[in-house]
Amino acid sequence: MSSAFSNIMELTTGKPNLLSNILVRLLSFFVLVFLARFTYLVTRKPNACDSVDFCFFSSAASNGYAQISGEGDGRLRNYYYSVFQDLIAEGYLSPNSKTLCIETLTGEDVAALKEIGVSNSVGISTKPSPEVIYGRAVRQPFGNNTFDFEFSGDGSLDRSSQPVKFASEISRTLKLGGFFVVHTAAKDAYSLDSLLDLFASCRLIRYRDIDSLDSSIREVVLMKENQILDHGHKILSIDGNSGNKCPVPGYKRELIRNAEPLISEEPLKPWITLKRNRNNIRYLPSVVDISFKHRYVYIDVGARSYGSSIGSWFQKQYPKQNKTFEIYAVSANKALHKEIRTKKRVTLLPYAAWVRNETLFFEISREPTRKNEDKFRGMGRVQAVQPLSNFVGDSDRIEGFDFSDWLKNAVSERDFVVVKMNVEGSEFHLVPRLVETGAICLVDEMLIECHYNRWQRCCPGKRSSKHHKTFAQCLVLFSSLRESGVLVHQWW
Repeated sequence: MSSAFSNIMELTTGKPNLLSNILVRLLSFFVLVFLARFTYLVTRKPNACDSVDFCFFSSAASNGYAQISGEGDGRLRNYYYSVFQDLIAEGYLSPNSKTLCIETLTGEDVAALKEIGVSNSVGISTKPSPEVIYGRAVRQPFGNNTFDFEFSGDGSLDRSSQPVKFASEISRTLKLGGFFVVHTAAKDAYSLDSLLDLFASCRLIRYRDIDSLDSSIREVVLMKENQILDHGHKILSIDGNSGNKCPVPGYKRELIRNAEPLISEEPLKPWITLKRNRNNIRYLPSVVDISFKHRYVYIDVGARSYGSSIGSWFQKQYPKQNKTFEIYAVSANKALHKEIRTKKRVTLLPYAAWVRNETLFFEISREPTRKNEDKFRGMGRVQAVQPLSNFVGDSDRIEGFDFSDWLKNAVSERDFVVVKMNVEGSEFHLVPRLVETGAICLVDEMLIECHYNRWQRCCPGKRSSKHHKTFAQCLVLFSSLRESGVLVHQWW
């Protein structure tokens, strides 16, 4: 018994000694690793305590600023350090510049500026820190003409839901002759043009693609000037006789050249061919970045039921790049008004789109069918609007409005505007009016269902009597729009 008791006592008293030895060895190991790392930082990079990694004595503490740790062992700060060095070498930034970093996510850009010698630097963010004060890009807490240099990294302009206000605040707080540098993931010519439009008081100095930590981005340098600039766009007349001019830069013509080819031969079965063409359409947001716009607007001219075009197509299939669109449904068909009015974020214009403000007659469709070919009793679709003086047949009195005039008052060049038009033949009146008034310049993308005397599905060998235009005339309409710089698609 005494022997067993002695063995137990040895085990219980020896266990703490064993644990202590293990802890001592582990602690010694970590101390050696820490000292080796510290020695490396001090000998290989004397300023590491200021810029990259943790060490015993942070110089940030001595100047009143807390150390901001970056991603990947200081990779982010090193990246900004390199960016600002280049900007200093090019003359856009100097140690004497009063500098602002806008909506910085980590504060590493501010820290890099101070490390490089630009001591009068500050950042704004909704998550402040010692080097970053509270503020928003769309409401900077500074007076007019405060900064010599402003920087927007971290994709802050790309993420902004209010790019116009974002740009306006920069233009307000940047001094005359000061520089604004933005890093953006959008690298196509369309998005660059949209970005420049935001900064009408700034001149483009240069842009280039650079490697960031994980991808390639675009760096754009702007300088504030005293006058409103057009950024060197070549202004071309979209209609030589009208005097109204639209900007048609080279990149836009390139987009049109790369659009899906127009169907040039009249299809024998248009209800099949034109519908298949939907899969070939290259929508503008599928090939360019549509950021940097003020508003995003979709206008359904000649809207049918909500599900036929807005709900089933635009809401579900059009590539909106996560942008929220304002939707306008232009429909004179009273039978559809109640349904459309119940839909959220859809504004109903209960009138017929026309070339002027006047009373019209909305004629009921009389599509031929085998069952009743003589009376042309159809499905009750809406026929083309007609002026009062041309009224014939069953109809409903409606009010027409000058669509071009409304468009010029409803949207601006800073908006992204998509127009779909299905107006039962009135496109041959509305499109020339849009061109004549210059309202076409406000449309980024257009989809038109052109109505002509197509072959009938119900009655082989017979054409529709609803419309008198030919497929060739429709093709001329589409071709002339594209040649004039309008991105238009054939619709069905």
